[in-house]
Amino acid sequence: MTPQATQFTPAPIPDGIVEVNGHKYMADAKGRLTARELIKPQHLLQDELVRKVFGFAIALAEQLSRFKGHAYEDLGDFDAMLAQEYGLTKGGAKGNRTYTSFDGLMKIEVRVQDRIEFGPEMQIAKGLFDECLNEWSADTRAEMRSIVTNAFDTDKEGKINRTNMFLLLRTESEDARWQKGQDAIRDAIHIIGSQSYLRFQFRDAQDAAWQSLTIDLAKA
Repeated sequence: MTPQATQFTPAPIPDGIVEVNGHKYMADAKGRLTARELIKPQHLLQDELVRKVFGFAIALAEQLSRFKGHAYEDLGDFDAMLAQEYGLTKGGAKGNRTYTSFDGLMKIEVRVQDRIEFGPEMQIAKGLFDECLNEWSADTRAEMRSIVTNAFDTDKEGKINRTNMFLLLRTESEDARWQKGQDAIRDAIHIIGSQSYLRFQFRDAQDAAWQSLTIDLAKA
C-alpha cells in the first residue's frame, strides 16, 4: 500500500484586490490603484502565482518554527531526566550536545555558537599589522600579507570575517608589533550572547560516512 502524502495547507494570503464603488482595483508597487481589467493577464497570473507560493512558504516557515520548539523541548525533557537520575546535566546549560540512536545510524547535535562583536581595538590592531607589512619584504612575507588582508575583509553581511580573524591569531611572528596586534584583537572580542542550532545526521551503515539532513533551523 502506498502511503498518502500529508495534506499541506498554505497560509491565507490577501488577494490584493480593493473594491471601490463596486469596481475592483489592485495597487501597484508605488501604491497607485489600477483597475483590475486593465492589468495584463500575465501580470495577474504572476501575482496569483506569487501569492500562492508565498502562502505555502509562510506555512512551511511556521511549521519549521513549531518543529524547532518541540525538538528543543523534547531534548530538554531528556536532559532534565538525566539531571534527575545522575544529578548533572548533559553538556551543561549552554554546552554542545549529541544524541545518538541505539544503532548509531542517526544523531542529533545541539551546537551553541557565541555571538561576537569587535571593539575599537580592531583599528589599532590593523595599524600594527600594516606597520609590519610595510617594513617586511613583500617577497618573503606574501603569505602574511594575504592573511592580514583576508582577516580584515568583511563577509557578505558586512561583518568582520571571524574565520580569517582567528587564523590571524594563530599566525606566529617574532615581531613585537605583530604580537601586540594579536593582543589588541583579543581585547576587541566581546561575546554579546549565543545562538544554538540543531543539526541532524544519518548514515546507512555503522561504517558509512555521515550525511546531513538538510533543514536550516538556525533562522527558523
